[in-house]
Amino acid sequence: MSRRVGKAASLAFVAAVIVLWAFTLRPQALGGPAVFVAVRGSSMLPTYEHGDLVVVQSAAAYKVGDVVAYRVPAGQIGAGKIVIHRIVDGDATHGFTLQGDHNTAPDPWHPRRADMVGIATFRLSSAGRLISLVQQPVILAGLASAIVVTVFLARPAGPTTRTRRVRRRLAG
Repeated sequence: MSRRVGKAASLAFVAAVIVLWAFTLRPQALGGPAVFVAVRGSSMLPTYEHGDLVVVQSAAAYKVGDVVAYRVPAGQIGAGKIVIHRIVDGDATHGFTLQGDHNTAPDPWHPRRADMVGIATFRLSSAGRLISLVQQPVILAGLASAIVVTVFLARPAGPTTRTRRVRRRLAG
């Protein structure tokens, strides 16, 4: 009876983790609320360091003081690039003024509501370095090669010539 209770508890725990992930950390690409942004550079020191991975979640409204991720507006240099900075002025209609905590001047872009990716909710220290590393073409090629070699080596060996002869004698 206790084994059944243990299995049920384990299953309930796994289901709870999946539901929690689906509602909080599921990427926007999969219809969820989260985007994962790897911090590059020192513009957000001391809040975020180079290599941090910041989880950003979409929000209904943005206000001065929020640390947000936004896409550089279309038609401007760097269009589509995601930047994570703090809102220092502006509004969703006329555009926000953003600035990195470590920067002396605001960003040249003034994104509107449609350009906002979301508000920073938490960070994973140095996890962005791993993501950035894995996105390098040479590293990706190495990982793909390792997977192919592993699959090839893990394949069960076929029957040997001796085994085939024994099978033929038994069949014939």
